[in-house]
Amino acid sequence: MSLRALWRCADLFRNPFKPAGLGAVRTATKRAGGTVNNHGGSPGKRLGVKKFSDEYVIPGNILVRQRGSVFHPGQHVKMGRDHTLYAVVPGYVRFYKVPGSRKDRKYVGVVLNKGEKLPRDDSNLGRSRFFGMVDLNVFKKETVAETSPSL
Repeated sequence: MSLRALWRCADLFRNPFKPAGLGAVRTATKRAGGTVNNHGGSPGKRLGVKKFSDEYVIPGNILVRQRGSVFHPGQHVKMGRDHTLYAVVPGYVRFYKVPGSRKDRKYVGVVLNKGEKLPRDDSNLGRSRFFGMVDLNVFKKETVAETSPSL
């Protein structure tokens, strides 16, 4: 057996399709996947922040739609059963963190006046109380001014 015949036999073992004239056979680079009925065609859920900082809100306005409690309710804000945060009083939206609180929670609150900051210093400013649509702090100051004797 000549060297050429030996080489041809070795070539036959390397590529069995070459003598038939087929050349190289391509193999799949991706695995065959099954069919899916709904190829990601579900609509978005419209989650996220709806009212941003310093925006004026009225009671019932949705501030944040979320899955889970990414933002926590702060002053004058309540949480719905699907973790939606909404305003309870009219005012301006504030986003803040309480220093020293656990895990740096993010809070959303509503302040009554535009210049106020949260978290509020209740010892100096008094409680932010809102009853119905009346700011009780202002009402209390007016009644004290009326009852004080004038000279």
